Amino acid sequence: MKRNLKIMATDGRLINIAFLNGSKVEVYLMPLILKRLTITGSTLRAQSVEFKADIGAKLKQKIWPYTEAEKNFPFIHATFSLVRALRLTGLMTSWEHISKIVLLT
Repeated sequence: MKRNLKIMATDGRLINIAFLNGSKVEVYLMPLILKRLTITGSTLRAQSVEFKADIGAKLKQKIWPYTEAEKNFPFIHATFSLVRALRLTGLMTSWEHISKIVLLT
């Protein structure tokens, strides 16, 4: 969390959807106040199948065209084939990555 707050821009937003090392953290709040940051979280786990399907349909309609055109596409730190997926565990636990890690099928 400390690293995320440090690199966030003024008026930035951090959205947590999963945790690698548990959900309890100690946070120094001064960067949050000085930069006017917003921290929020969400999960689909507790939502209904219908709710999840609706989100999927909206993503396909509104977001997927941008990713196919490579507009606003997230920075990808590394890609791995499924055969090499075991190496992914080492990268994730090293905390050396700064963005997405993608498994290719």
